[in-house]
Amino acid sequence: MNIYLVRHGDDDERYRGGWSELPLVEEGIRKCEKLGEYLYNHKSEFNIEKIISSDLTRAKMTADIINEKLQVPIMYDQRLRENNNGIFAGMLNEKAVKEYPNAFFSNLEYDERFPQGESPREFFERIKKAFFEIIDENSDIENLMIVTHAGVISIIYHVINNIKWTNKVKVLKIAKTSISKIVIDDDKNIKYDYQNYTPHLEN
Repeated sequence: MNIYLVRHGDDDERYRGGWSELPLVEEGIRKCEKLGEYLYNHKSEFNIEKIISSDLTRAKMTADIINEKLQVPIMYDQRLRENNNGIFAGMLNEKAVKEYPNAFFSNLEYDERFPQGESPREFFERIKKAFFEIIDENSDIENLMIVTHAGVISIIYHVINNIKWTNKVKVLKIAKTSISKIVIDDDKNIKYDYQNYTPHLEN
């Protein structure tokens, strides 16, 4: 089984992400269109059979734009959302910094929640559980694409490579619309093949 993790396209960085429902900006749409075109032109290499996407707007838009070219079954899954940042979702960064100067994910204690949100531990456990559930639920799929968020991809990377994850560690640098490939062999061994692959952005 091959799993292709795709980070969503560019959204408006003036606002806090997390569970924000803000859409992609024009640059993000353009990158998603390029990725869809690239995957369509390299179907023999990727052969995507199904897409599962976070149900947050920026991820859904990314998946939908890609699927305009691929035309495969698509599902939207709340389990794949970025960390739940509660009241800060979609808040202007300027306002958040002014009114809540210490309200950053990396400042939380491991079991401390954002107001109306989740703790780093809850986020980690949610993503770890969801990832393996999705693998089991799609065991008949040879090439699966998952469209999600940088924080989610970072947790999956740490889990697969047996590296301790905390919110105090910097999230992996994952480019918008980049592809990271995971391979699961017949013996259920799982490994990263590559990450942060962006050939569609080279031209």
